[in-house]
Amino acid sequence: MLTDRGRALLRWRDPAGRVTAPPGLPDMGELLLSRRGEASGVALARALVAAFEEADEARRLAFLETLADRFGPDPEAVSRAMQAVARDPASVEAVEALHVAAEPRRQELFRRLNLAPGGTAALVRMREELLRHLKDSPALRRVDSDFAHLFASWFNRGFLVLRHIDWNTPAAILEKIIRYEAVHAIQNWDDLRNRLQPTDRRCYGFFHPQLVDEPLIFVEVALTREIPDTVAPLLDLDRKPIDAAEATTAVFYSISNTQKGLAGVSFGNFLIKQVVEELKSELPQIQTFVTLSPVPGFAAWLAREREGGKMLPAELLAALTPLDQPGWHVDKDAAQALREPLLAAAAIYFLRARDGKGRAVDPVARFHLGNGACLERLNVLGDVSANGLKQSHGLMVNYLYDPDRIEANHEAFAERTEIAASDAVRRHLPATTAMKEMP
Repeated sequence: MLTDRGRALLRWRDPAGRVTAPPGLPDMGELLLSRRGEASGVALARALVAAFEEADEARRLAFLETLADRFGPDPEAVSRAMQAVARDPASVEAVEALHVAAEPRRQELFRRLNLAPGGTAALVRMREELLRHLKDSPALRRVDSDFAHLFASWFNRGFLVLRHIDWNTPAAILEKIIRYEAVHAIQNWDDLRNRLQPTDRRCYGFFHPQLVDEPLIFVEVALTREIPDTVAPLLDLDRKPIDAAEATTAVFYSISNTQKGLAGVSFGNFLIKQVVEELKSELPQIQTFVTLSPVPGFAAWLAREREGGKMLPAELLAALTPLDQPGWHVDKDAAQALREPLLAAAAIYFLRARDGKGRAVDPVARFHLGNGACLERLNVLGDVSANGLKQSHGLMVNYLYDPDRIEANHEAFAERTEIAASDAVRRHLPATTAMKEMP
């Protein structure tokens, strides 16, 4: 609800001299930009945030579209600054003035809205709302670019706090862990306790000072004696935990981003690397750091290839026919017959296939390979849950984080799109496709 202070500030006189309320959210934005006093600015920011969240979807969209059209750079200020640069191109001051003038007014509006209590969280929700409309309203890309620019600064690594999340963490946060888990759904509180309380389990999250009880991203870790190839034993409620001191391997089996409004702001690379350092410090006997990761695009890609693609050899296409048999994964003979064909298809998917931008097609692969991991192992029937079968025919993979190779792998992937992969993975490539990776 609008505060009395906010209501008092949101009044001005119409042409007849009558005191009236502003007609809409854009005018509230203009008023906020016009104020110079800090106290009144905070009250106005709080009022605008509340008004936006109380508005219906149509009014919120209209406001976002107005931000794109009416709250860009001041054309006159830009023109004056450009003229000054033209008069003296060598003037550093003139160039800096042009930079200031070219900044969209909505960036300053966002900074002022951030002054409101809960303003940071409100702006994250505002961008989440914007992203839902981006496809149908291309002009909103201008606003989204400004959100992304500011959030990259506000949520940079220097502001993030790593916290160990365990069974004693406040319930408000634990409830969000259940809600936000995006890889392997947490069924109930017993399931959550199985992932947090045993001695061979860890969970870490990044938090921001302005979103104290909101994890931005969290990773779940299993401490094991070997690299796992299936996820079910890690999630089994009846499993017998091992003592952490017996573990030699740390397995990152689930990484979940929680704030849709922060899409595009990278947290995961910092999180994994810092958790590796935390675990090395706590448990120095752990020498192997791997993921057990889903392959969300594999089934869809394979379906396209089977329907008319050109990357799979004819003999491999024929060998994949048993995939059309319902329940093939529980048929011992069908599963065995498909093992090598699926591994071959997966090797092509990771090492050869590229999207329209020349990137590895799998988004999880781009994330881990971009962080400097190595594609270590392909695991057929690693996840036979309904979702695992739907998105990847049960395929899971291990990415290896070798502290001594992370930087070299990252540079090779970022600069030359080279994929670090083990010899074991490369051996699954069919001979007819065993060539140099595409750039």
